[in-house]
Amino acid sequence: MLGWLLARGASKSRVAQMQARINPELWTQTLASHAFLARLNDDERTALQARVAWFLASKAMTGAGGQVLTDEIRLSIAAQACLPILYLDPGLYEGWTEVIVYPSGFLIPRTDMDEDGIVHEYIEEAAGEAWEGGPVVLSWEDAGPGGERPEGFNVVIHEFAHKLDLQFGQADGMPSLHAHPDITPRLWRRVLEASYESLLQQLETIEAAIPPDVDPESEEADPWYAQLPIDPYAATDTAEFFAVSSEAFFVHPGPLRAAMPEWYGLLVQYYRQDPLGDPGRLGA
Repeated sequence: MLGWLLARGASKSRVAQMQARINPELWTQTLASHAFLARLNDDERTALQARVAWFLASKAMTGAGGQVLTDEIRLSIAAQACLPILYLDPGLYEGWTEVIVYPSGFLIPRTDMDEDGIVHEYIEEAAGEAWEGGPVVLSWEDAGPGGERPEGFNVVIHEFAHKLDLQFGQADGMPSLHAHPDITPRLWRRVLEASYESLLQQLETIEAAIPPDVDPESEEADPWYAQLPIDPYAATDTAEFFAVSSEAFFVHPGPLRAAMPEWYGLLVQYYRQDPLGDPGRLGA
């Protein structure tokens, strides 16, 4: 086994020890099991492995609900989680120490207040959750390779985009730009809000086109929502817009770039990667 190490900030020696424990054959299998990692060149795969070693040495990964963790599961989750920070400071993932993995969707109690001030309490099934200052919670059924999922869906990248968003403030779709002198907060906010509003308008048009006899919440309505460049959950708020568009950026970027070229270009600048460009062209 990988010999689980836990440290708030893993030392270089611990990271080196963890990297030495990564089985080369299993690492190759991990990369091959996720189609969106196929674009990485040899240098990027080596860099990603180093990020994964840091991640595994820095975070505890705990099975819950009967989930037994294997090296395959740990490497798969770590590789997906580290792709967004391939060319970013891994310190953006510090301040918390645990990833909790359930076998499948898990239940979360929710409390919402409607426009009339009435509080509603309910239980929601989730595939992932990122807690401010706390763990990332994932469903392995939804995080692992394979399975029937919408194009662009990746719960691991989604939740770790939330962690980037939460690192220096509330979840609002605006991650720290301290290391990006080429991106001003004003520019990010302008493009974010314009792109978000564009999605809301597209969603409104699509919902108006759904026939009255079709339940918008049913699978029967999926062909209409499939016209959107990203999952309609992105319309929840700007935090979810950033997370959903980040997963689409890495996993199924074509529709995102075609529909929102300015936002796509800003994500290229932020992540220092272009999934539709030359591998390694932007990396630091």
